[in-house]
Amino acid sequence: MEQHTLFSAPSGETGILSESAQPSSSGVFPDKAEFHAPGSAPAVAKDMDASRAAVLRAELDHHNYLYHTLDAPEITDEAYDRLFRELVEIETRRPELQTPDSPTRRTGGELLPYLETRPHSQRMYGLDNVFSPEEWQAFVQRARRQLPEASDDIMNEWWADPKLDGLACELTYEHGVFTQALTRGDGETGEVVTAAMRTVRNLPLRLRGNGPFPARLEVRGEVLMFRRQFEELNRRQEELGQKTFANPRNAAAGSLRQLDTSITAARGLRFLAYSAGQIIMERGGEAGRGPWETHAELIKALREYGFETPTGGRLCRGPEEALAYCRRMEAERDGLPFEIDGVVYKLNDRDAEEALGFTARAPRFAVAWKFTARRAKTVLERITIQVGRTGVLTPVAELRLVSVGGVMVSRATLHNEDEIRHMDIREGDTVIIQRAGDVIPDVVGPVLEERRADSVPYEFPRRCPVCGSEASRLEGEAAWRCLNMSCPAVLLRSMVHFVSKAGLDVQGVGARWVEELVKAGRVKNAADLFTLDVRELLGFERMGEVLAEKFVTSLEEARRTAPLERFIAALGIRQVGEQTAKTLAAHFEDMDALERASQEELMRLPDIGPEVASSIRAFFATDSNRTLLERFRAMGLWPRRREQPMREETALSGRRILFTGTLSRPREEFQRMAEEAGALVASSFSKKLDYLVVGENPGSKLAKAEEAGIAVLDEKAFSALLDRKGEDAAR
Repeated sequence: MEQHTLFSAPSGETGILSESAQPSSSGVFPDKAEFHAPGSAPAVAKDMDASRAAVLRAELDHHNYLYHTLDAPEITDEAYDRLFRELVEIETRRPELQTPDSPTRRTGGELLPYLETRPHSQRMYGLDNVFSPEEWQAFVQRARRQLPEASDDIMNEWWADPKLDGLACELTYEHGVFTQALTRGDGETGEVVTAAMRTVRNLPLRLRGNGPFPARLEVRGEVLMFRRQFEELNRRQEELGQKTFANPRNAAAGSLRQLDTSITAARGLRFLAYSAGQIIMERGGEAGRGPWETHAELIKALREYGFETPTGGRLCRGPEEALAYCRRMEAERDGLPFEIDGVVYKLNDRDAEEALGFTARAPRFAVAWKFTARRAKTVLERITIQVGRTGVLTPVAELRLVSVGGVMVSRATLHNEDEIRHMDIREGDTVIIQRAGDVIPDVVGPVLEERRADSVPYEFPRRCPVCGSEASRLEGEAAWRCLNMSCPAVLLRSMVHFVSKAGLDVQGVGARWVEELVKAGRVKNAADLFTLDVRELLGFERMGEVLAEKFVTSLEEARRTAPLERFIAALGIRQVGEQTAKTLAAHFEDMDALERASQEELMRLPDIGPEVASSIRAFFATDSNRTLLERFRAMGLWPRRREQPMREETALSGRRILFTGTLSRPREEFQRMAEEAGALVASSFSKKLDYLVVGENPGSKLAKAEEAGIAVLDEKAFSALLDRKGEDAAR
């Protein structure tokens, strides 16, 4: 049931299934169901479509719960898909019948113009940390002193959960129906991610059971990407030649904040509930803690409502039992399906929780016990140099194999020459290795007391280790670079880039297969990829017929349909990324016109300065590049500028804009919004800019803009401009 047809339909009226639509204990559903709006009296369905849609929603919800939460499916994928398609057909024919909790909305596809923010009804606090039995005991004693009237039985009961390493969210249910999702944000205000959360498969869009449900229930928990899904995502990213994610938390957070929710839907996110915020039991009633007197009872209720809760949660009686739980979870952490970095203890009695209350930043009734850092000691046997697509020489630490938190580590990046000098790290050193974010291996530094007497400082090479050409370090750069564009390592990385998402975006042609073809001598440049046929590919190990046909078909489609901006980006011209490629493709008819452009003409474009213009001119002045371009022309890979459809003038139409600093969402999302509004997005600072949009820590670009008299916008001001018409621009 992982794959379903993408579908997005207009939302209809909010509705709730009555008891007659709930599955029986045997999982059998009635033929008819009642459907009524929240707060209204139940009524018989108006027609057979409405009745059948209600039954299908209930049945699909039931099977989603069995499959994604309990891992105990009762029907085949094919049977599920038949039910799903039937509901899609009804909702397409009768869009007024689609409800916010419809399973058809799980596949995403909705494009979010931006993430708005809303306040939490109750603040979402962080947690204080303890790191030892002594600190844990001190926390417990403080709680006892602050609540002296509480009995020993109450103060000895603590609910324990694994400390999840994900993105904290709060979900709102009104009369049992999911209505809103907010990220934790700053605790007071969160980002609205309702549409994205609808795609999370184990999330109940309607609470399970017969009710009555609270008029308002705020469920708090963590959005996670489990290890298996994380590994699969990074494997796909590698095959496509795309950047991999640093850790599951970053992958989960980035996936939930996608503008296109179909991307979120494909990422396999999970929601694990661990607490509740505001609870209002009856319409018009007051907010309270609900009928659950203990945290254990609340967790049990959340499970009955259909939520998945953290694996291994349990009640601990006394500090010693809590200590034993922490030690057990730390020992078992690598066997869990998700990443954790500690355990969380909450006082079980909810009256006592309320009485203890909060400090300015954290609850007095809960604390996080953080695990010790995952570090290991090993020997840096040698430093090797990896040559990238643009010729950058990256030093890599080759390590004596060592286990770091259950993961075998043999290599780690050393970044650049300056970093090596700063750490004074040398070949043969005993070094401390740490898995940053429990995923990425990182060299913390050398163990100086174990350094050999004959140790000597590392000398960064001044020649490319692959082709032997002299390396160069340009002024203002940290990297040494091989400038020989015919270097075998540069060519390999260039070909991988050519078919990657940042290039032509050829699906099914990943880095691994490009490397195999290069090693075999069959492919010597990017043009050679388009001369391959299925018969040849079948001669490679693990290349089956289906994969070979997809490989060839994808390349053929790219040859016929590649837009000019992707072709320019794929060529790997130094300092010409995706954004600059778009600028060039919008201005020049084809590669011939771009080749004829003078340095001065190029520099008149929005984000192109002297260095970028020089790189473009140098590319066309290189004989090997011209030869390659002629091969592309001969095989029909010669795209021309696409005519842009007429669009309504906005306040940003034709304006040059640059984004800098740390923004609330990935910069690419803001760039896309600006482009859709007709703006020309720059990739570097220029005095020709009309606007500079700044986030946190904007750096030197802010000072430059102020000095040059360029308008500076924050995210709110930028969003306001997006909605203004062209005639408003001058106001």
